[in-house]
Amino acid sequence: MTENPVTQDQVQPRPVVARLPKYAAGKPPAPVEGITAYKLSSNEIPFGPLDTVHQAVIEQSSLNRYPDPLSTKLREALSEYLDVPAEDIVTGAGSLGALTQILSTFAGQNEDGIQDEVIYAWRSFEAYPILVQTAGALPVEIPLLEDGRHDLEAMIAAVNENTSVILLCTPNNPTGPILTQAEVDDFLARVPKKVLVVLDEAYIEFVRDEKSVDGLHTYNEHENVVLLRTFSKAHGLANLRVGYSVAHPDITNNIRVMATPFAVSSVAEDAAVASLSQIDRVLERVDSLVQERERVVVALKDQGWKIPSTQANFVWLPLGEKTSEFVERANAVALSVRGFANEGVRVSIGEVEANDRFIELCKESLYLAHS
Repeated sequence: MTENPVTQDQVQPRPVVARLPKYAAGKPPAPVEGITAYKLSSNEIPFGPLDTVHQAVIEQSSLNRYPDPLSTKLREALSEYLDVPAEDIVTGAGSLGALTQILSTFAGQNEDGIQDEVIYAWRSFEAYPILVQTAGALPVEIPLLEDGRHDLEAMIAAVNENTSVILLCTPNNPTGPILTQAEVDDFLARVPKKVLVVLDEAYIEFVRDEKSVDGLHTYNEHENVVLLRTFSKAHGLANLRVGYSVAHPDITNNIRVMATPFAVSSVAEDAAVASLSQIDRVLERVDSLVQERERVVVALKDQGWKIPSTQANFVWLPLGEKTSEFVERANAVALSVRGFANEGVRVSIGEVEANDRFIELCKESLYLAHS
């Protein structure tokens, strides 16, 4: 049976739809008899939300009402925590939703039909090319350096009169390195003030490198800088979709025009506020994950693996063409990891047992890194 040919009378999607890469979420682990399965493919933390957060969700009693479109309680709580004006904060459905709002506001096609250009490192967060092209802008991908870091010189060289936004992911997902304050200061000194620079700090709570860029300081010093953050990682609220951006009023006032109404539910808002009220306990759990990250990194380096320096809650194995083989070997021992075809494997830091099994898998698979 042959498929009917597409005709001009049929409803057609925008041409860009056919060009968009497909977002591939991390898969759950395949069950293996006799072994506890672990998901290390989505950079989720292995802990559930705090008890006070669970209670805030249970006590939510206004599901028949629309949420506050401005997420006022959350913005006020964030204002106090971050020491920034509440009007400088715009919430969104995760950092992904917050970034969608930013790109919809500042990147697309101008009245002359010329596409704005959005520059970002590659490989980086895989949603970037999807969101940029959906907004109608042109993606400009700058290859990473060999050590998995942004090539800031090449990114500067790519800036032209059509550049509207630059995305800087620090720590970079999926490779892990940070950008330093000195690097970003030098970069911003050479970027035209009309270009919006987004510091994507989804993993900021896991950073321990003292040289790392201080996003809040940088936003305070530069009118064209936007911070992007999330409750999905350190706070363990990935399922509730709470993120936000921080920028100066000239930027946030425009983002609010394009923001998705009611993107953050009352349930999600109350959960985020409750989590912020217990930030010391949240950060204690983050510390335990950072310790596990360092244990895993030391073990892999002792085995002979050459991996990028990571400041996130994951590690990157640059396996190239051996990527799919490592993913299959992980599946065989009930570990779900995130493979990027012919590039490498990203593995989240999870439960201690999961990390132990991953370390052993790497020991048995070291030949892949050298073959």
